[in-house]
Amino acid sequence: MSMGAYDEDEHERREEKTSTVDAAFDDERTNYEGKIEYDSGDSTEALLDQYKRMQSQ
Repeated sequence: MSMGAYDEDEHERREEKTSTVDAAFDDERTNYEGKIEYDSGDSTEALLDQYKRMQSQ
């Protein structure tokens, strides 16, 4: 057999392998409880001022 070539048995094995679906996993969603906070940082104006200072240097 040349490189990359395979016989009919190999083709059937690969076809069977790719056509099976594993449904044995737990598909229930996990509920998370807790608190989340976002720090938005500086205001838009402060960020624009900082950008202008950086551009002028």
